[in-house]
Amino acid sequence: MLEPGFYISRRRFEEIVAEAMEEIPEALWGVIDNLVVTVEEWPSRRQIESVGLPPGNTLFGLYEGVPLTKRTTHYGLTPPDKITIFRGPILQFCPPDEDAIRTQIRRTVLHEIAHHFGISDERLIELGAY
Repeated sequence: MLEPGFYISRRRFEEIVAEAMEEIPEALWGVIDNLVVTVEEWPSRRQIESVGLPPGNTLFGLYEGVPLTKRTTHYGLTPPDKITIFRGPILQFCPPDEDAIRTQIRRTVLHEIAHHFGISDERLIELGAY
């Protein structure tokens, strides 16, 4: 829970997300395709249900799209895949410290980018990246 007086504006939160995106190596940007990253306050009920999250839990981020490993020659003229980073849950979870929030945002961005590359939650756990 945030301490009284501690506040990160939506604009600042979006800047931190952009900083996390800038940390992604150029070699990966050469492979990332048809992807947009957005910030929303909270996940919708539909988004929570889409990942089968039990009641009482929430999402820090969500990847929606067709992972690179699942794309075929029929993939085309498709809306961009979407990564959404959820401000409310991250601010609620993290200590009232911008560095802690930055760390969680970075972790969330990388986690969702991994899904774009077709890496499952199970595999991320195996790799120790969850």
